Amino acid sequence: MRADARRNRQRILDTAYDVLATEGVGVPIDEIASRAGVGAGTVYRHFPTKESLIEAVVLDRIHAMTAKARSGIDFAEFFAHMVEAALANRAVADALTDGGYQVPADADAALHAAFAELLQLAQGARTIRPDITPDDLQALVVGCVATARHRGDIDLVRIVIAGLRP
Repeated sequence: MRADARRNRQRILDTAYDVLATEGVGVPIDEIASRAGVGAGTVYRHFPTKESLIEAVVLDRIHAMTAKARSGIDFAEFFAHMVEAALANRAVADALTDGGYQVPADADAALHAAFAELLQLAQGARTIRPDITPDDLQALVVGCVATARHRGDIDLVRIVIAGLRP
């Protein structure tokens, strides 16, 4: 893919993410194209259907989260980032659930492995309890997201992270 085509594709993905997160999946592709500063044909060349665009947005965000987990970020900061990202991704997550879309297993496994590695490093540094597992963390993220949606804040994240410390 040419450099300008890669830039256009990424601009479309970033714009689609923002639009889906704030306005939901009802926004037409033509509107996403306009906001991205490209023609509708450019969007359709990269993503022939709205479903393929939504899937690509989710996959792009999972890859970004995986890279962030492997960037040397502090465990507590990454945990909070995961909760915030899940909150921002609600429209996209709902689209996946309602549309029956699946996150590719390899991308999901890569994110899970990166989070597990980050946990292992934190446990090795004795900043996180040794009895916590990646599955525990996944459940805690889901719980924090559900609570934040209900209460309208992410204060619980601070409490959970304090409880993870030795």
